[in-house]
Amino acid sequence: MSFILTRRRTAAAILTAALLVPLAACGCDSDKKDGGTKDDSSASSAPKADLTVLAASSLTDVFKTAGDAYEKKNPGTKVKFSFAGSQELAAQVKQGAPADALVTADTKTMDGLKSDTGTPTVIAKNRLVIATGKGNPEKIENLKDLSDSKLKVVLAAPEVPVGRYSKQVLDAQKIDVKPVSQEANVRAVLSKVELGEADAGIVYKTDAATAPGKVDAVKIPDDQNAVASYPAATLKTSKNTKAAAAFVKWLSSPEGQKILRDADFQKP
Repeated sequence: MSFILTRRRTAAAILTAALLVPLAACGCDSDKKDGGTKDDSSASSAPKADLTVLAASSLTDVFKTAGDAYEKKNPGTKVKFSFAGSQELAAQVKQGAPADALVTADTKTMDGLKSDTGTPTVIAKNRLVIATGKGNPEKIENLKDLSDSKLKVVLAAPEVPVGRYSKQVLDAQKIDVKPVSQEANVRAVLSKVELGEADAGIVYKTDAATAPGKVDAVKIPDDQNAVASYPAATLKTSKNTKAAAAFVKWLSSPEGQKILRDADFQKP
């Protein structure tokens, strides 16, 4: 009798275990559907760190917004930005400046730093406009107008991405412009126009948008324009490699991209 009871109990235990297996599997699937797995684009699990990001001057305003959003999403992480012309940033990287990530306003500069960076990802694009004083007092309508010797036109230096793009579009239209000065970055060009020290200057669309009520923006037709690409990459000298990679990845996430779109940057 005892032998029969033992066999019955054993059979019951086996049956119970067999029934529990699919239930357990079902429970796991349920967790996933209810949010048990995290979106890969989320940076909420990124390592905590104090990050230093070298970024092109044209990203000044939007990256301050992005930095605040990223810190809010990742308590314990601080993001510090150092803004300058892309060519200046490249020089800093070559000199071993302590930083974790780099974002330039052109692929050429980034490509020249292949031995110093991780694999870059283009996070945004931009276009050029002609910045004029408020109300466009000189009635500038197009690129050709910039060749008027009576105008004080300021451009970025040729080694600066926006200066190189400016030269590219002017040369393509066979327009000869003699600038009164050549600046080290796009914000310096914008500032000259804002202060009335220049009648016009070529800047990025997004930079002109940061000075509403101070400058006007004259559109350059797409077929005469240039497209600026913004690649982002981690730096191999970073002491916070994983945290830096998480931030660079976040820039391409829906949240990061929305912040860039809201600032008039174009999709990568």
